[in-house]
Amino acid sequence: MDRLTSLTVLGRIVETGGFSAAARKMNMSVTMVSNHIQSLEDRLGVRLLNRTTRKVSLTEVGRMYYERSRQILLDLDEVDRMAGAERTTPQGTLRLYTSMNIIRYLSQTVEEYLLENPAVSIDLVLGDRMVDLVEEGFDLAIRAMQPTEASLVVRRLATWRHVLCCAPSYLEKHPAPLRPADLANHNCLRFSFYPFGDDWRFDGPDGEIVSARVSGNVLTNSVEVLRRMTFGGHGIVLAPTFILADDVEGRDFVPLLPDYRPVEFSMSAIYPNRHHLSSKVRVFIDMVAARFAQHRGWMNLER
Repeated sequence: MDRLTSLTVLGRIVETGGFSAAARKMNMSVTMVSNHIQSLEDRLGVRLLNRTTRKVSLTEVGRMYYERSRQILLDLDEVDRMAGAERTTPQGTLRLYTSMNIIRYLSQTVEEYLLENPAVSIDLVLGDRMVDLVEEGFDLAIRAMQPTEASLVVRRLATWRHVLCCAPSYLEKHPAPLRPADLANHNCLRFSFYPFGDDWRFDGPDGEIVSARVSGNVLTNSVEVLRRMTFGGHGIVLAPTFILADDVEGRDFVPLLPDYRPVEFSMSAIYPNRHHLSSKVRVFIDMVAARFAQHRGWMNLER
């Protein structure tokens, strides 16, 4: 029989003074109450209760067992209460992983979240690698690319596109590409985590997907390296708009192939399990989603 239920039955018998009263209190038959006590005594090999036709009392061992088990049940109730409170009131530590390129857009949300939820602290880790959320103990990741693990839960926050561009100095030495196939004749600066590798993909003017096979002398997981190399006129880059938007708008970089838009991606909140999602995670995701909805322009050079 369930051991915790048996401990609860013992407590009810002591509190009410008898098997029948305990049965009524727990909406259980007297036979079932008796079976729970018998199960406890058989398991322990001792008698816990003295039973007469008029009263029920604890044995010496039974009193010790009741007092300790009562404390255990009180502790369990307290743990349940704390866990229940966590479902409704954010508290504890939120372990969050995101990239250097995204944190500039998350920092205000982090600040507001901490102000509105004083019982929460944030353990924020920045990086560009593909972390194992479960193995490394992260509650949540905000990423520009979806994960490959099917077991993770992904909530789309906003859509975004890359921008294809180069510095004006590059065009002084090389003709501008007129269609994606022309990129094969250019030095293309490539990002290691681009999901299609060396096949850069675009939405064509007729709605079809156009793929261009590219190559170049730089392959890196650092968007800052890509940005600096592009600024120096070393090649053409395909990089997220939210990284290069200021450079394009400031005309340090020239957008290319205006009739071909790089394919769309989504900014996502990624977490291990959708069941019983803690309030500290849920509230943060909702705040980030609201923030991104207000500022979608910077995702697609539409600010």
